[in-house]
Amino acid sequence: MTTVELVSVFTVDGEGGNPCPIVVDARGMSASDMQDVARRHGHESGFVLPAESDDFDATFRFFVPNHEMEMCGHATIGALWLLARQGRLPGDTIRIATRSGPVTGFISRDRNGEPRVEITQPVGKTVPLGAEQCDDVLRALAVGPDAIGDGTPCNAVTSRIKTLIPMRSPEALNALDPAVGDVEAVCGRIGSTGLYPFAVVDRAVRLFEARQFPRSSGYREDAATGIAAAALVFGLLDYGLITPNDDEIRILQGRAMGRLSEIRVRIGFAGGRPVGCLLGGNVVLMATSSR
Repeated sequence: MTTVELVSVFTVDGEGGNPCPIVVDARGMSASDMQDVARRHGHESGFVLPAESDDFDATFRFFVPNHEMEMCGHATIGALWLLARQGRLPGDTIRIATRSGPVTGFISRDRNGEPRVEITQPVGKTVPLGAEQCDDVLRALAVGPDAIGDGTPCNAVTSRIKTLIPMRSPEALNALDPAVGDVEAVCGRIGSTGLYPFAVVDRAVRLFEARQFPRSSGYREDAATGIAAAALVFGLLDYGLITPNDDEIRILQGRAMGRLSEIRVRIGFAGGRPVGCLLGGNVVLMATSSR
């Protein structure tokens, strides 16, 4: 019997967040079994398997309804949160093997003893889009240049390539209504796994808002996308929208879906240069089912 636990990750006051089915013991499951879980639930799903070498404590795999993913931030955080609650972790620092590379999870506890999880992401890289590519993205988003803020749209990556599009305002951001087919087509042409338009909410307190329209996941929009948020913070550095320090950056997402979420990111620096980031957020348990 496979137990599937449904959590919501990156919640705000216990609400919103991105729903995520997790199997904390996926031994014996085939890839098709895992994809079937994602299809039945309609969400990105995470699966915990034994480590394949002494270099790691566990192996994580991730599926969306349409295919396997190399890495999923909220599924990783959700799985570690469940494992910590169930006393299944070997310690407070966890080495995870994923198809995008190694990830380290750090577990702490709040005043009520609930786990708090942060995971590592490598340093981000950004590549500005060309003029024709920018026009292509605007057509896919069904907006004109007046909706765009300062800065050139770019492809940014920590684990998966996302396309960052600076919007003029949160209102312009939340008015977007692109067609799924247009998003999939333009992402294919520019080598991206999703469009991630964003806007400044309050630059002084490092608060931003974003939306993700994925390339081909089996659903139209994500309520919260940790890997895209990790890529975004390095874009914010390049755009000059944040100062280069390790203060927390908060990214709201999901408002237009009625599932307001908050993703928290801290960039790490060494010798004044960014070397990676820590990604975290709140988690709540939604349901448990078996099949």
